[in-house]
Amino acid sequence: MVGKRRVGDSVFLGLSTTAAVSIMIILAGVAIFLILRGLPAITANWSEGDLAGYQNGQWSNFWEYVGPLLFGSVWAAFIAMIIGTPVAIGIALFISHYAPRRIAGALGYVVDLLAAVPSIVFGLWGIIVMRPLLLPVGEFLNEYLGWIPLFQGPVSSTGSTMLTGGVVLAVMILPIVTSITREIFLQTPRLHEEAALALGATRWEMIRLSVFPYARSGMVSATLLGLGRALGETMAIALIISPSLIYSVLLLTDGYNSQTIAANIALNFPIATDLQRSALIGTGLMLFVISLAVNMFARYIIGATGPGAKGRKKGKRS
Repeated sequence: MVGKRRVGDSVFLGLSTTAAVSIMIILAGVAIFLILRGLPAITANWSEGDLAGYQNGQWSNFWEYVGPLLFGSVWAAFIAMIIGTPVAIGIALFISHYAPRRIAGALGYVVDLLAAVPSIVFGLWGIIVMRPLLLPVGEFLNEYLGWIPLFQGPVSSTGSTMLTGGVVLAVMILPIVTSITREIFLQTPRLHEEAALALGATRWEMIRLSVFPYARSGMVSATLLGLGRALGETMAIALIISPSLIYSVLLLTDGYNSQTIAANIALNFPIATDLQRSALIGTGLMLFVISLAVNMFARYIIGATGPGAKGRKKGKRS
């Protein structure tokens, strides 16, 4: 006999359902707003009117304009992930499995505190500290690895380079990736770890055989959340690099850096006309689509590599 549902259960069910539906409504509302406000510029004739020669470029249509911005956003985020993800996972691993408890607690608190630092502070830190600090690194890379396209070109004398921006973005994603990965590492069943150690595995072998397989999907989720932070970052990139609306993979040059969508909107929105603002909102729509695609890809990866993936595959075969 099914018991009567309690009032508290009904209230909680209603609140949970409302929260879930609200998320979908807000997401749909954002998408509709971006489409409606960006559509005039997407369908406009860019050879005349306010869009002719916008931002010193001869764009024949919206897609030519947004292309370099999309490339710059993805390129800056990719550099940040390449630099920041291994460091973040290493910090999480040290906190969860190597550091003494007192040190681990203090270090975890410091890493989490980085999430509270405003973007403008990271940007100022990049300008004052990282730009001069990375100048010798840029000269070294250009001198000895200049045959690689990434390190070619005239080396910047100011440090306003994509390399500096990528390093700052890498620091900005550290708290997100580290915190989530650390919690996933700590949730590894203790029996799995003790069984590996009892069979004669070293601590690193235990981590490689017991911790990493269990935490794989969580690590992917943490990395892609950090990627979302890097894609949407605005002020730090706007302050640090000297950008242009071009396709460029150069890391050490000044003035040959690809602009990002978020920074471009922040710099140009206050002085734009209505149609130019529509163009900027249209670029925001493209960033929205990219972020949505990244999250969908993350869900696919998690489903394919998560703890229940093998069971689902066996079920399909049988």
